[in-house]
Amino acid sequence: MPKEKFAELIEIMNRLRVECPWDREQTNDSIKDATLEEAYEVIEAIDDKDFDELKKELGDLLLHVVFHSKIAEDEGHFSIEDVISGITEKLIRRHPHVFGDTVVNGNKDIEMNWEKIKLQEGRTSVVEGVPKNLPGLNRAFRLQQKAAKVGFDWENKEDVWKKVKEELDEIEELSHDENNPNLEAEIGDLLFSIANYCRFVKVSPESALRLTNEKFIKRFTYIEDRLREKGKAITDSNLEEMDKYWEESKSKV
Repeated sequence: MPKEKFAELIEIMNRLRVECPWDREQTNDSIKDATLEEAYEVIEAIDDKDFDELKKELGDLLLHVVFHSKIAEDEGHFSIEDVISGITEKLIRRHPHVFGDTVVNGNKDIEMNWEKIKLQEGRTSVVEGVPKNLPGLNRAFRLQQKAAKVGFDWENKEDVWKKVKEELDEIEELSHDENNPNLEAEIGDLLFSIANYCRFVKVSPESALRLTNEKFIKRFTYIEDRLREKGKAITDSNLEEMDKYWEESKSKV
């Protein structure tokens, strides 16, 4: 059944590229932002534990995989069959402990082998391949993960936390001069260190920040709602009043 359904999806896309003027005009560049948006919608559904929505969003993301592949095929680059063959071969090649004779003693061995195989495939650096367009915190986290897989890592979380505090002290020292040219770099070092600490305590910094952003939205919206109940706009309020409702929101949302 999955094979037939996938074939049907491909056939629909083939027809759309011929019969629909809009679909026919699209390029990989023109739909790339929409692809990114669909990926974020998948993440949002996962965060919300909304599996009905996740099913729909995964379908939208799958559509983009098929769409990009069809555009590439029309331009003579590759087909969806090439995409599938490529990932199939890669999965087999990078899992020699499953499809070959390699013996491993846990996930660390698996991760080390994974990086060795990538280098054998032609990569010149372990940290190569982390997309430049990833959100900054997420990219820092992934760079650190990759370096750690080959043994370049802190020994314990306590030392990482000392590094976080060290970066904080450096920022405090520099912050007396708001125009200090080194302040931006030091704040970057702090965020990088925090991402590293997150890795040690098994927390995704990107997920943690998303949760905090959502919490801020809910609490700020609560302030607006309470003011609205009193017939006031937030622009007519003051910090003291807003702060009162902010504290109240902590037990409500």
